[in-house]
Amino acid sequence: MIVEVAILNVKEGREKEFERDFLLAGQYISAIKGYIRHSLRKCLEQDNKYILLVDWESLEAHTVGFRQSAQYLEWKRLLHAYYDPFPVVEHYELLIENER
Repeated sequence: MIVEVAILNVKEGREKEFERDFLLAGQYISAIKGYIRHSLRKCLEQDNKYILLVDWESLEAHTVGFRQSAQYLEWKRLLHAYYDPFPVVEHYELLIENER
């Protein structure tokens, strides 16, 4: 499993619209083979900043399965106009995990 991480800077004043459209966009990403789960977290210090975390079975599930799909075009249509600047997306693998 890998996690996709993106810091999303949303244009100021458009946060509520973005959150509404993000809820809609969730149906498109979750329909992709290899998708596990995702979460959107809002920054406490900066109202228009978010972090997107998506768990995928493999890197290719995201970079090929999602990014080359019709669902991605809908995701892009709903969300990409909100970002300034456009986010850098990175992928991470788990090395150490602790739970209480």
